[in-house]
Amino acid sequence: MPNVLIIGAGGVGQVVTHKCAQVLEVFETICLASRNIGKCNRIAAQISRPIRTAQVDADDVGALVSLIQTEKPDLVLNVALPYQDLHIMDACLETGVHYLDTANYEPPDEARFCYRWQWDYYERFRDRGIMALLGSGFDPGVTNVFCAWAKKMHFDEIRELDIIDCNAGDHGQPFATNFNPEINIREVTAPGRYYQTGVWRKTAPLSVSKEFDFPEGIGQKKIYLMYHEELESLTRYMPGIQQARFWMTFSDNYLKHLEVLENVGMTRIDPVIYEGREVVPLKFLKALLPDPGSLGPLTRGRTCIGCLIKGVKDGKEKQYYIYNICDHEKAFKEVGSQAISYTTGVPAMIGAMMVLTGKWSGKGVFNMEQFDPEPFMKELPRYGLPWTETIL
Repeated sequence: MPNVLIIGAGGVGQVVTHKCAQVLEVFETICLASRNIGKCNRIAAQISRPIRTAQVDADDVGALVSLIQTEKPDLVLNVALPYQDLHIMDACLETGVHYLDTANYEPPDEARFCYRWQWDYYERFRDRGIMALLGSGFDPGVTNVFCAWAKKMHFDEIRELDIIDCNAGDHGQPFATNFNPEINIREVTAPGRYYQTGVWRKTAPLSVSKEFDFPEGIGQKKIYLMYHEELESLTRYMPGIQQARFWMTFSDNYLKHLEVLENVGMTRIDPVIYEGREVVPLKFLKALLPDPGSLGPLTRGRTCIGCLIKGVKDGKEKQYYIYNICDHEKAFKEVGSQAISYTTGVPAMIGAMMVLTGKWSGKGVFNMEQFDPEPFMKELPRYGLPWTETIL
């Protein structure tokens, strides 16, 4: 039976470990590794079945290789920082082990992310006879599968896609981020970008917004146009798409704090000299902000993430909306993490399940929408992420 090595012991790592532990028939042995083994041990202590733990620096390919050789996993599930994706992929190549992550690679010294660096590994993974599954979180991840499902079940051609992410939760803190502050702020302060008729168009950060009426009582929220990596893969693997955009909600309080932090230079990622030492302002800010893992018991409300799709079926125009709603308090009660971590960790486990059971297979580097969505969609409600679809 398969074994899995999970790298990363943050909020998502906690959810992934809990969820893998629920599926003994797929994940016979689980090892959780991180630079901070204390975090691994705390997560392992929450779970009734045995979880192995290990200390590893995910920037050290040699150390990763040694750990993989010791643990002998069938798949490495990477929920560490996006900066470390390529190091972990290198270790999987050297050891001949399948790879999975939830977010694409970002260079540490540049606020830019794209799939090119990882897509360039395709031939090496193919020749090694192993598989890399990219972006098996929610967005990216489930949103990609939603699109593949819509194409399979509801459309002959998808022409317009809006991915809409709402966190209607409240943690009561003056300013905090629901996942790694450094990654969150880099993402939010980057220029917006969307796809239209074969061209990528840029916008100033958070300069485009509109109102959207979210379902099931969440109601009207302002959504802001951003760039997100799944747009890149979806427009590549679903070439009929003429327009693709990504939107996210932010509270006025969050945006006010972020504007001030930007204005005083605290979101910079280039080092500055302070008292004779190099300091990266954003890294220092991260150290000051609340740990996202500490927000779990404080957060109330729900998330709503989905895809609004327009296209053609049987020669007729069609509009369709598919979404998931996740409750912060219910997520915390089950796995000790809020819904942002939950909605990323559950799909990571299901993606690993798809690979290890052979329902998704291949040699090379792949994105979620390249596979049959049906087995993945079947498992989502079973493991805590029910979905709803409506024809508009």
